Amino acid sequence: MDIKRRCLDTYALVEISEGNPDFVAYLSEDITITELILAEFYALMLRRFGEKTALYWLRKLQPYAVKVEFDPLIDAMSFREKNKQKNLSFFDEVGYIFAVRNNFVFVTGDKEFEHLKQVEFRK
Repeated sequence: MDIKRRCLDTYALVEISEGNPDFVAYLSEDITITELILAEFYALMLRRFGEKTALYWLRKLQPYAVKVEFDPLIDAMSFREKNKQKNLSFFDEVGYIFAVRNNFVFVTGDKEFEHLKQVEFRK
């Protein structure tokens, strides 16, 4: 089965917000963002640029957002325990597990994910 849909992490969202054409192009593709990653991105935008900018990006990206059910959260905790030496982001762990469970590609710039299956590593 071909993996077509991509699940974006916070790094990818930051690159989109900064206008990186390699990442902005994802907005014309079939993408998914977990609500947890979108919430983390919102907090980052709020801290960096204030509520107006944070709300702008929240509204722009919300149509791509999906809820993560309980089982992938538990799997992410197991993944976290097995990879605790890597000091991974909880939000990215959930996004990665969600992507794997749904046969999506996880798009990230986090080097700790670079060599994992179903990862598209971009800088």
